[in-house]
Amino acid sequence: MDPISASVLVALAGGAGGEAGRQAWQGLTALVRRPFRHGDDDSPAPAPPLQVSSAQPELTALQNAPTDPDRAQALVTALGVRAALDARFRHDLDEWWQRARSVGTGGDVHNHISGGTYNAPTFQGRDYSGITVTTPPVGPARTDG
Repeated sequence: MDPISASVLVALAGGAGGEAGRQAWQGLTALVRRPFRHGDDDSPAPAPPLQVSSAQPELTALQNAPTDPDRAQALVTALGVRAALDARFRHDLDEWWQRARSVGTGGDVHNHISGGTYNAPTFQGRDYSGITVTTPPVGPARTDG
């Protein structure tokens, strides 16, 4: 299983990724709320000798403070421990992670302009708001006549 990124969890908890991100977060929430199983069978886990988190408290903590990287890391740790003890959870968590990490939550920006003539300002970047361009576009010289 690939390691789960705390930064992706922070982004998903904070609402990044639009509808796909919301669905990914709901999927993790549903997965964590399933009964804790032990080993490879489907029977509920007996009480472990040590208290092991189901990851639900850590999930709730991150929901309450979605920008806190320490809470995200605590959730990553709890998910990893639960996955180590619950084979079905590990499988389902891995499937969830394969889908969730492809949700557009990161800050990657890939801009490319090629060829042509541009007669107006061109912006490259991400997440613009409140921009006003007051200079008129420069166009080809007009010839009247």
